[in-house]
Amino acid sequence: MRKIALFALCVLLLSITWSTTYAQPQVKPAGNVKLADLRWRDMCVYPDPVTKTYYMVGPGRRGVRCYSSKDLLNWVGPMQIYEAPQDVWGTIPIVSIWAPELHAYKGKYYLFLTFDTKNLFQEQWRGWYPRVTRGSQILVGDSIKGPFKTFANHSTLPVDMMTLDGTLWVEDGKPYMVFCHEWVQITNGSVCYVPLKDDLSETTGEPVTLFYGSEAPWSKASKQYGCTVTDGCYLYTGKTGKLYMLWTSGSAEGNATGIAISESGKLAGPWVQQAEPVFKENGGHAMLFKTFEGKLMMVLHSPYNGETHPHLFEMEDTGNTLKIVKELKE
Repeated sequence: MRKIALFALCVLLLSITWSTTYAQPQVKPAGNVKLADLRWRDMCVYPDPVTKTYYMVGPGRRGVRCYSSKDLLNWVGPMQIYEAPQDVWGTIPIVSIWAPELHAYKGKYYLFLTFDTKNLFQEQWRGWYPRVTRGSQILVGDSIKGPFKTFANHSTLPVDMMTLDGTLWVEDGKPYMVFCHEWVQITNGSVCYVPLKDDLSETTGEPVTLFYGSEAPWSKASKQYGCTVTDGCYLYTGKTGKLYMLWTSGSAEGNATGIAISESGKLAGPWVQQAEPVFKENGGHAMLFKTFEGKLMMVLHSPYNGETHPHLFEMEDTGNTLKIVKELKE
């Protein structure tokens, strides 16, 4: 009984740590804020072509916060565009929300996000992180500002998988969710995809593994757990038809963002890992977007500590890979 109580206490402390340091941004009262003053992580930028406004969404403990901007340097907010109801997953308690992404698709707006919980898997391993019910889910709304609602009271992805960082990809008119299979469950984290219904309400097949984190030359396994992390996958079709995937893992110099390349231009690959990361200064969870002037941009957070904040970079599509041109600053 004493061991069980001690284990439960460890789970609680771990959940509190993740919910405060991983998902909760440091925000000022609503108003004007400079990009450099934001303390946030796992952001996504959605350029709205209708209003010519950039919207940056990110986690806010049990919700999703949003800032708006006309120039990517000066932001207004935050505004809350989603707050998880207490019963969003029935009786399973939601601790925090991770890595929301905002997508427009066929006249609707969708939030792809990950719910993190206190609900333990029955199978636990000695000397290992607690395995909890953690999964990526799709929410739908009629407006960028919501309200957003879930399609079901469980993750969109299979509930027996620990999943995170789902993103939307549409290929040959068919929607897919690309996501990370959590290293906590499988040790060697992976990136997978699964087909979706046309309204994105649920999956229509079984997940397919694209690659494992250990396949990248730059990715280093944790010395403590012997695991390889996969995090923050995002896709972009280059000017020569190659399909690029940004994703994050640990490296010899801290967390880094690498590029996997599908020469076929198709989601099924095969995927080849670029030898060196595109960003290695202890930063990650990158995504790409284009400005209203047509410039390719990358947003990620760095460094991985209490001073974590968004960084924006102008990118170059060389035809063979993606390269950082310069960071956007005042």
